[in-house]
Amino acid sequence: MIHYWLVLLAIAVAIAYIAHKIKQPYPTLLVVAGLLLGILPIDAIHEIKTYVASDQVFQTAVILIFLSALIGDAALKLPFGEIKENKRSILLLALLGTLLTFVLIAGLSYVLLGLSLQKALVFGALMAATDPVSVLTIFKSMGLNKKLSIIVEGESLANDGVAVVLFKIAAVTTVLSMSGVMHGTLEFVKVVLGGMVIGIAGGFIASKITSKIDNYLVEIGLSIVLFYGAFEVAESFHVSGVISVVFAGLLLGTYGKNIGMSDLTHERMDAFWETIAFIANALIFLMVGLEISNIDFTDKWMEIGGSILIVLLARFIAVYVSLIFDREIPNAWKPIIAWGGLKGSLSIALILSISPAFEGRDLLLAMTFSNVVFSLLVQGTTISKLVSKLNVK
Repeated sequence: MIHYWLVLLAIAVAIAYIAHKIKQPYPTLLVVAGLLLGILPIDAIHEIKTYVASDQVFQTAVILIFLSALIGDAALKLPFGEIKENKRSILLLALLGTLLTFVLIAGLSYVLLGLSLQKALVFGALMAATDPVSVLTIFKSMGLNKKLSIIVEGESLANDGVAVVLFKIAAVTTVLSMSGVMHGTLEFVKVVLGGMVIGIAGGFIASKITSKIDNYLVEIGLSIVLFYGAFEVAESFHVSGVISVVFAGLLLGTYGKNIGMSDLTHERMDAFWETIAFIANALIFLMVGLEISNIDFTDKWMEIGGSILIVLLARFIAVYVSLIFDREIPNAWKPIIAWGGLKGSLSIALILSISPAFEGRDLLLAMTFSNVVFSLLVQGTTISKLVSKLNVK
């Protein structure tokens, strides 16, 4: 239904413009707009909402269409030299921090909220990572300290893939045993390393092809094939498509640009992906607001409130514990990194991928959406005030 998407895009672009004029992050306003549109009794809007807010459409749009473009755009523009300089901080947060967050959220949800083991593990995985779409959009608009911004962006891209792997393992785990933990660990390593290998191979091949061509239209087309192809190939081999796109984008954005990409191609490619990322971002956050109106929150407020507190507590503990091993990070940065751990479209797409027959799916849906909305509407709108209060320029 093309006209549905055109109407949504028109609304999203208008709201993004208003957000720019009033100097607010546009994801926040788009979620609010989606909520309002979902509530208003307008027949035309209800018809659009019914279509785009269906589980299948949301998953297809977010995971298959938008996610590769958004992650590819972010990875393409990340300065590899600065990523390398800050690899210790990024890896500590993306690996140790994500695993700690997962364990803490799952454990506290099991003990304090009374969730079953499987539901607690799934919720821990859903909330373990910061969402690259949300983080990159809001942090880029703030003009943060360059090093801090690189660390936050690098973590959000890396931990995304880690969380997807944890989710896939948690979704099939019903009991914990030593053999199960060992199997999960091996599966985790396989999925992450497999994604890295495919992404690096794809990025290397695309970079070599780019060096033989001097036509920005062809090279931009090649980047589209690279990002979507890397994701699809990785998923077909049951490894991480997200991690594959991250490494493909990093390689094309550094090695590819250095060995033969002209300044014109570089400029046009960045502009192309920036436009695609903006459109994808705008549609995603509007869809998040629309999707919420389909969820039953009745009799779940205690679990929802408790889950928000647990997620925040786990994030702060994980950030502070992880960065104990990196003394170069100023103490003033740690609360910004922790409070900036926004949740977003990936968490929603993952929970919607669970079968309706999964016991407790409705509760997990309500908890997940509530945490996403809280992080966007509360954390996303107050992070700049925290930066100012801590005097981090």
